[in-house]
Amino acid sequence: MPCSPYIAKDTMAMWQAYLKGFKAYLKIEKSLSPNSVDAYLHDLTLLQQYLITEQKITEPGDLTLDDLEHFIAFLHDLGLSERSQARIISGIKAFYKYLLTEEFIKNDPSTLLEGPKLGKYLPDTLSFQEIELLIDGLDLTKPEDIRNKAMLETLYSSGLRVTELIQLQISHLYKDIEFIRVIGKGNKERLVPIGSVALKHIEIYLEYVRKNLPQYPAYSDVLFLNRRGKPISRVMVFLVIKKLAEKAGLQKNISPHTFRHSFATHLIEGGADLRAVQQMLGHSSITTTEIYMHLDQQYLRESMSLHHPRFMK
Repeated sequence: MPCSPYIAKDTMAMWQAYLKGFKAYLKIEKSLSPNSVDAYLHDLTLLQQYLITEQKITEPGDLTLDDLEHFIAFLHDLGLSERSQARIISGIKAFYKYLLTEEFIKNDPSTLLEGPKLGKYLPDTLSFQEIELLIDGLDLTKPEDIRNKAMLETLYSSGLRVTELIQLQISHLYKDIEFIRVIGKGNKERLVPIGSVALKHIEIYLEYVRKNLPQYPAYSDVLFLNRRGKPISRVMVFLVIKKLAEKAGLQKNISPHTFRHSFATHLIEGGADLRAVQQMLGHSSITTTEIYMHLDQQYLRESMSLHHPRFMK
């Protein structure tokens, strides 16, 4: 059941009071740099956002180890890197140590908090510089690499799954508002910001490569085609990325999903709201009402322009 708005308001006010004291504690007693203090506070803001999303607004002292483990698992599912998960756990532990020291709480639910035991390997995450190094390995004198650049920019710009990328349709490009319509798992649709860099390279591909390929009515609306004029395969996308990783000398296990994890990690580490990232990844459904969609587009666009390396001015 949703929390009473009055209870939620009082609880959030208490969170803010605790965080204000925690900030002073980090600056004065721990002598941390402003950047370190901001990082700790940002991590706890993510926890607050998660509690709001899950309608579990409660005082810090009422959270359990299970609540905190579900939060870390949630970040894992969003694609946040293991390094970032470890840093957030460290921030949570420091916060509860402060609360315990000041006797605001009697028990510390974070004592046994560790990384999620999901039994699933999380692919390596690339830095923005590594993304650029990999993409710079393309030879844009070759038609296939003009296509590949458009594909990779789209993957990184919008956090798509590889299946979503190869099924992307030309009619689902909304260039005027810089959004694309994506058909995700379970045939669910969502709108995702794409930005001018990826759109520019899609336009170049459409103008100089795709229109010169063999044309088949069945594939007339499919965006990314192979040189025979048929939809590009999942395997081909994997091979393109593997070859570029080898060329760049990147000693990481890189796949199309690495771009998706990097997309999420860079947004969250840059300060983006969890709800925006969750929606862009397709982990939550979107409403079909015109008014809500209009508001949502503006919200997502602002999140991307403020926090994604390819969008920031």
